[in-house]
This record gives sequence, structure tokens and C-alpha cells, in this order.
Amino acid sequence: MTKIAVVVGSIRAESINNLLAKNLERLAPAGTEFDYVDVAHLPLFSQDLEAEFPVEAQALKDKVEAADAVLFVTPEYNHSFTGVLKNAIDWGSRPWGSNSWGGKPTGIVGATISPNGTKFAQAALESIVEWFKSPLYTDQAITLTIADGTFDANGNLQDSPEAEAKSYIEGFVAWVNDAPAHTGE
Repeated sequence: MTKIAVVVGSIRAESINNLLAKNLERLAPAGTEFDYVDVAHLPLFSQDLEAEFPVEAQALKDKVEAADAVLFVTPEYNHSFTGVLKNAIDWGSRPWGSNSWGGKPTGIVGATISPNGTKFAQAALESIVEWFKSPLYTDQAITLTIADGTFDANGNLQDSPEAEAKSYIEGFVAWVNDAPAHTGE
């Protein structure tokens, strides 16, 4: 069993990134479990709140720590990732010395309506993953630009985007399961 903590960087009800995550889950190899991290109910990060660590932030940390890997699914806002995702990252790295993200195998994908895809948001996230000394899956990328016909009426990816998503998640899970190749074990 491969357990992946999935962090969707959008809290919008009709989020295309949530749809992308659900499609990756549907296309994942047998024995893969997606555990979605709730970022919508986290308080805004403040070091003042660390003394009585918020339950919601501890739940995030617990899910990340229990997972074999992390998958960030991000939209792109103003050439970067969202504030709600940054807030989740900050909570997961606190209190100082207990970074739940650190060293965790990580993948980054995203979808947007922009013709540029999510390459800028992903690049910004990559710098944080590097800072946390977490191995990053770089064999493939998904910077999906959403257009009419990308999803069918049931929310399933169609044609080329579906093949791209299937290839990505199969490669990511295989990479996670080959821990010695990226962790130096």
C-alpha cells in the first residue's frame, strides 16, 4: 500500500485542481491510497498560536507524517501558488524543529485556465520543497491548461490529458516505492 497525502491548493467548490486530484486517484495503480489534507479550515498561521497548537494544523501534520509521500495539486494565481496552500505549508513546518514536510517524497501537479499552465506556481513550490530537503519527482510534469472538453460530464479527464495523468501517477507511485533511489538509503 502506498499512502499519499494530497494537498489541493484551492478551496473553491468547483475547483479544477480538486477534479485533477480525483482523476489522479482514479487512475492510480492498485494499492495506492489518497488521503486528502483539509486546508480550508486552518487558521491563518501565527506563531502566537503555536503554544496551543490548533487541532486543524495538528490533523494536517498527522496526515502528512502518516503518508509515504506528498502530492501538491496547485492552481496558479498571479504567477504563484495560492495563499491557502502557503498557509498549509507554514502550519506543516511548525513548530520549529518538527517539519512534517521535511524529507517526504513529493510531487507537484496543477491545472489552470491560463494558457501558460501552472509552471510558475510549480516552480515556486519546488523552491520550498528543495528548502525542506524533500526529494522531488521530476521525471514528468502536469501543468494542465483546462479547455472545453478536458473533463467529461462526470468530471473525468478525456483523451490526452487522461493519458498524461495516468502516466504521471503511475510514475510517481513507482518512484515513491523505489525509496533508495531518491533518499540515499
